Amino acid sequence: MERQSYLVQMNGNGGSGVMHHGNGIHHVNVNGSLYPAKAKSRRQRWEVKPSDMANNTLNPIRAIVDGMKLTPNPDKPMIALSIGDPTVFGNLPTDETVRQALKDAIDSEKYNGYAPSVGYLKSRQAVANFYSCPEAPLEAEDVILTSGCSQAIDLAISVLCNPGDNILVPCPGFSLYKTLAVSLGIEVKLYNLLPEKSWEADLQHMESLIDERTSCLIVTNPSNPCGSVFSKEHLQKILNVASRHCVPILADEIYTDLVRCTSPSMASLSSSVPILSCGGLAKRWLVPGWRMGWILIHDRNNIFGSEIRQGLVKLSQRILGACSVVQGALEGILNAPQSFYNNTISFLKSNSQICFNELSTVPGLTPIMPSGAMYLMVGIDMGHFPDFKNDVDFTEALVTEQSVFCLPASAFEFPNYFRIVVTVPEHLMVEACGRIREFCQRHYRPRSSDSSDSNDLDQ
Repeated sequence: MERQSYLVQMNGNGGSGVMHHGNGIHHVNVNGSLYPAKAKSRRQRWEVKPSDMANNTLNPIRAIVDGMKLTPNPDKPMIALSIGDPTVFGNLPTDETVRQALKDAIDSEKYNGYAPSVGYLKSRQAVANFYSCPEAPLEAEDVILTSGCSQAIDLAISVLCNPGDNILVPCPGFSLYKTLAVSLGIEVKLYNLLPEKSWEADLQHMESLIDERTSCLIVTNPSNPCGSVFSKEHLQKILNVASRHCVPILADEIYTDLVRCTSPSMASLSSSVPILSCGGLAKRWLVPGWRMGWILIHDRNNIFGSEIRQGLVKLSQRILGACSVVQGALEGILNAPQSFYNNTISFLKSNSQICFNELSTVPGLTPIMPSGAMYLMVGIDMGHFPDFKNDVDFTEALVTEQSVFCLPASAFEFPNYFRIVVTVPEHLMVEACGRIREFCQRHYRPRSSDSSDSNDLDQ
């Protein structure tokens, strides 16, 4: 009987290897048995379930809006003041310079392939040049290009936080922060913004929330949903809180250029606090669908070091990054004329003033004049509107009766307010405010303190 010889090559990690037997090759596991081994158990039926991450992912806006009964009045055309997209009504087109830059990038046929996950070097340098200033200098290596500002926020949270950590988020604030954090097993702690102080942060409340597991402080300036803009002095106070507790800042500055007052970037005010600034083309350049965002890494004291930078690079490799054609057009896009920006800001200021003036005289409503972004928040004195349980009920009925859709601020975890988007054409802004006035006049009631008089009449 011919003697057979076997040669087993292990893979070096104590696991499976390769066994050469004559002219055949067989895989073996660590105990030497041949593959494939008979499965010890197998599923008897299909059972495919969503992951924990999928189950834990919830957008508060969608959760509330999807549950609303939105049936507009058929006699009145719908006016949607709920969507933070400046392109919806077609009255705010981007500049011809921006469009031509994209056309040129397409025609060059240089940008049809995959770009590096962090973006083309030339494109990153263009963003660095645009935002660099003596107080906060930037180079291409400080820029990560992303698929919109939302991905920039996702990467920033993911690189700074582990499951079980917590982040501080403004309230009211953009709902995406919580959506991303909770899906990653990160606790969200809400710090209050104060409507009576034009939505400044409650610094004492903010500081009281910080503990040893706080890995990130999110600051949104200008604010979505409030439209507020922090002063230099207030930003410095926030930076002092972060510095005292050694907490890095995620600065959501997507609306940084849509301001009607002076408001510096956070990074220009501090060299001691490391900051990841998230921004993009969506709002200032009025092209949210082009999905171009970025992270600006401000770390002049090298607190982040190489680890956070490398972490962002690794995370960016999970997908293939921002649109290569838009990257190719970035330098031209960023050179859009100042008059284009000024016209956008002037329009938003005018519409905000119209909305504020109109609603300020409506009993039961308290609008708060914004200084930036594209939003205005309106308080509802629910005691004067007993027909409704809360802001969701109020705004749902507003759609039913007047075909005006405003977003209830419960979506931003701030009940009894609603948010108005001020990007609609001026005549629709005026029409919407008139309908809101009519709605409130119909449902407004005096305070219940008059109930004692009515009881006397009943006797």
